[in-house]
Amino acid sequence: MKTSFAEKIKNLFSKGAAENQAFFDDLADALIEGDIGAKVAMELIDTLESDCRKEKIYGQEEILSRLKAALLPFAKSLDLKVQDAKTNIWMLLGVNGAGKTTSAAKIAAAQKKLGLQNIVLSASDTFRAAAVDQLSEHGKRLGIRVVAHQMGSDPAAVVFDAADSVSAKGGGLVIADTAGRLHNKENLVRELEKIDRVCSQKASEGCYKKLLVLDATTGQNALRQAEVFNESVGVDAIVLTKYDSSAKGGVAVSIGKELALPVAFVCFGEGYEDIEPFDPEKYLNEFLGL
Repeated sequence: MKTSFAEKIKNLFSKGAAENQAFFDDLADALIEGDIGAKVAMELIDTLESDCRKEKIYGQEEILSRLKAALLPFAKSLDLKVQDAKTNIWMLLGVNGAGKTTSAAKIAAAQKKLGLQNIVLSASDTFRAAAVDQLSEHGKRLGIRVVAHQMGSDPAAVVFDAADSVSAKGGGLVIADTAGRLHNKENLVRELEKIDRVCSQKASEGCYKKLLVLDATTGQNALRQAEVFNESVGVDAIVLTKYDSSAKGGVAVSIGKELALPVAFVCFGEGYEDIEPFDPEKYLNEFLGL
């Protein structure tokens, strides 16, 4: 069992060393291990140490409250809402293995639970048979329609048909699963740009969002993925997966600080219900053990 970031922080305080320089060095190290990022961690801790010295603050709760206040501006959230009687499209981006297909199903299940009638899953990763089969199986279990074409067909055409299907019924939501072959980046970017153009044309004004799915356990590698996708096609918000199995989790702060990208959803288990909107307060309380 990995030691969580919150437990590491607690252990630092249990040494009763908040008055010593070593404590703040250890706290900076813990933040870096927690995937906050070295530059951000050092800047935060330098300011925190200076304030604590000046104001003679040595208590665990007060120091952590100060740290939380410093981190909060970077833990950004986006409250995604489906607009009534309009064609909404949420395109899921991300590398293979990040959890895109499962996240598409979880988002669909959550929207259905909220009462949304017209949801269509678009199987736009047409290069992996497993992805199409997996999405089709999710659709069957959830009672949600899946639009899929033949393997190797144009993924943008799948989204086109899915969007037409939603529009024909007076509006709703298309959730598009896409390919994530970063090792073949040039082809992937061209493919995503084409899907992006179709989504922009087919969605009602202001109803198209690009959601990047990131595996929370990959740490700073997730930040690099966010940089690549944001630079290539633009990203509106993050979906953070496998959050429960990560002993770290600070990557949401890193992405907020470095790229100003908010987090829309956090996924934390295997069930369809294991997804919730990102709550910065709750996230930081869990992260810091408050």
